[in-house]
Amino acid sequence: MSQPSNRKAIWGWYFFDWAAQPYHTLLVTFIFGPYFVSAVVGDPVLGQALWARMMWIVGLFLAISAPILGAIADSNGPRKPWIAMFSVIYIIAAASLWLATPGMEDTTVILLAFGIGFAAVELAQVLINAMLPSLGPREELGRISGNGWAFGYCGGLLTLVIMLLFLAEGENGLTMLGTPPVFGLDAAAREGTRAVGPLTAIWYVIFVIPLFLWVPDVVKKASSGGAISKGLSELKTTLSNLPNNTSLAAYLGSSMFYRDALNGLYGFGGIYAVGVLGWSVTQVGIFGIVAIITGAIFSWLGGFADKKFGPKMVITCAVFALIVVCTLIIGTSRTTFFGVLLSEGSTLPDSLFMFCGAVIGAAGGILQAASRTMLVHQAEPGRVTEAFGLYALSGRATAFLAPAMIDLVTTLTGNQRLGLSPVILLFLIGLALLFWVRSAKEYR
Repeated sequence: MSQPSNRKAIWGWYFFDWAAQPYHTLLVTFIFGPYFVSAVVGDPVLGQALWARMMWIVGLFLAISAPILGAIADSNGPRKPWIAMFSVIYIIAAASLWLATPGMEDTTVILLAFGIGFAAVELAQVLINAMLPSLGPREELGRISGNGWAFGYCGGLLTLVIMLLFLAEGENGLTMLGTPPVFGLDAAAREGTRAVGPLTAIWYVIFVIPLFLWVPDVVKKASSGGAISKGLSELKTTLSNLPNNTSLAAYLGSSMFYRDALNGLYGFGGIYAVGVLGWSVTQVGIFGIVAIITGAIFSWLGGFADKKFGPKMVITCAVFALIVVCTLIIGTSRTTFFGVLLSEGSTLPDSLFMFCGAVIGAAGGILQAASRTMLVHQAEPGRVTEAFGLYALSGRATAFLAPAMIDLVTTLTGNQRLGLSPVILLFLIGLALLFWVRSAKEYR
């Protein structure tokens, strides 16, 4: 039976989302990704292809490493030492993005630094997710997960506002306040925007501390050598038994596809706005603020919906909403709406994409929060970290697929808008596989 909620431990757990969310908000989606494509590479099509290539390589690495990490952590016990190690890697990699100067001839070092940081935060997330069942009774986990995701969105929102008001320079060299970047940063060298890497690193250093101070860790179970062999052996057993658990296997398969599609949207939404609609980094930042606000609100509301209707219903509705949004995005260009010519200077594409951003934020937040509570309901109690390792595996086994497909379609068509079309197929596959997944109520 789950123990009563520990309020201090829950808040410590929330603070990881608050600390880590800026990596996704500022670096993956709204600031650094678009900046990399528009200024570092300078060619939207080539930039999107390079970004996609980096993402699928990282995804392949995570697919192999995440379940192994989960199995070893379950057998060995303490998770915080692993989180601390990944945190150091995260901090160094994020800070290194300051080196991404405009017009770089060779972007390999920047892509490598970004990929290493992204892998580190994703592996830490495996261990953070596995702490969820210890935070309260099972019937409260949906609310706790949703609140954590909402709190994380607030952290991402605050850092994005800081970037736009004080650091990120527009085409005129000024921030949204109409002033040069603070600390005497050189707007001509894009130092204000490049500061996004160090800002993300500093933010994480400060706000990850409550996690280490307030959240209890599990005790050591075995020596490191024994844990590795035992963990790998039990992982092998779990994988061999997976076909016998139709619901869990179907859920892992479903989440594999719909989370891959969602990551495709997050990773390329800002890049799409820059290349297709011609938005500036500041406009993309405003788009991000809208998406994050709806994400925070609906992640919080989704926690209540999760408790009332169960995570399966919440996941189904969110995936369906994202399919509709993707269709609207792909059907809209600067001059046409599903093949119909728009009047010159029409604001429809901008307004529609802003609306789609709001829906992506809302549905994406709900989807991610409900997905981890769904796994808790199906995981074997003694192998929760391993289950989240498999969850990470299912989310990363094809994590290279969306970026690789986007890379391929973008390269073949030379069209950014069409390059995003594979995400619709991935969402549809994920939605179909949910049919075989038992709801949380059937486990009670």
